[in-house]
Amino acid sequence: MTTFIAGVVGTGLGGLIGAVLQKNSNRVVSLLLSFAGGVMLSVVCFDLVTEAIETNVGVLVVIGAIALGVAVIYILNYLIDRKTNPEVPHIDENHPQTADDLDELIHSDHLNAHAARKDSKFSLFVAGIVMASAIALHNVPEGMTIGASYASSDGVMGKAALVLAILIGLHNIPEGMAVSVPLISGSMKKPKAILITALSGVPTIVGALLGYLLGEIGALGLALSLGFASGAMLYVVFGEILPQAILMYHSKLPAFSAIVGMLVGLFIIFF
Repeated sequence: MTTFIAGVVGTGLGGLIGAVLQKNSNRVVSLLLSFAGGVMLSVVCFDLVTEAIETNVGVLVVIGAIALGVAVIYILNYLIDRKTNPEVPHIDENHPQTADDLDELIHSDHLNAHAARKDSKFSLFVAGIVMASAIALHNVPEGMTIGASYASSDGVMGKAALVLAILIGLHNIPEGMAVSVPLISGSMKKPKAILITALSGVPTIVGALLGYLLGEIGALGLALSLGFASGAMLYVVFGEILPQAILMYHSKLPAFSAIVGMLVGLFIIFF
């Protein structure tokens, strides 16, 4: 239920806000994302990775699991970007190597490009699948951190799992806005756009189940689950969230917001 709220309700709330406002503030979204990235970084490094090491399966196993998590999400992101970026007019050789807008991060701009050209329904369907996959790449590891943290607490909702669930729910709000706004701008009915946006948070639940089930296998499974989820989140934070936040708001404030987020994360973990 907690993961459902974090994933589906958080994203759906963002979709509702986007439907009402039909615009967002790059500055506000940038600071919100960088703050969330800072808290996630703190929880991953000072809680989840620590718990993985405490399983006593060996630090090399944990490092390998973290590296695998980083590699898998990077490769999947790379493959999707390589396929879709050339189809979006404004993304060329002069464009930053990472997304500088939420529409790019989740590839809703790719869907819009097909809609603007009035391509076939099949092309729109494929573009929708691509967008769903891009969102899943971020939401599945987010869910895995909750599930793995829950498993490490012996089935009791631990502080880290609860904090992550709340944080991911907040983090999903601007993502939900980024999904619904371009869909509505493309003439989709608001209720349908909000429903699709909310459903895009379902991968969070899938990730939580994967993280929990793998963590229940034993010490090795728990270490692998915590390590893989941590690595995936580290890539999302350093490879997507922070670069995107800085590109959206050309200022040092996103960096300070991330630092504040890390300090808040430390306070939450050890208070």
